[in-house]
Amino acid sequence: MTEPLDVAKLQRRLVEFAAARDWQPYHTPKNLAAALSVEAAELLEIFQWLTPEESARVMADPGTAHRVTDEVADVLAYLLQFCAALGVDPLAALDAKIDRNEQRFPT
Repeated sequence: MTEPLDVAKLQRRLVEFAAARDWQPYHTPKNLAAALSVEAAELLEIFQWLTPEESARVMADPGTAHRVTDEVADVLAYLLQFCAALGVDPLAALDAKIDRNEQRFPT
């Protein structure tokens, strides 16, 4: 049986993957932020000319679904590497942001 996935484990795997290839000099916060932006744009490109209805059905086509999941993985990978480079806990950051938003936008 495989172990459940968790953010910290995936983050460590990404850091180890980059270290094994001597990519650390390139994985600066600036470069990782730029790469994250590029990958987010590649995700957006899939949806660029779709109607709202077409975009809601994008996962019904296996080829497009594969492209979407690959781009989601790329975005998350660069975000986790960016957080590792700066010592940001992404889950704690999100939790704190939700807390602030609940205060800013009460029901």
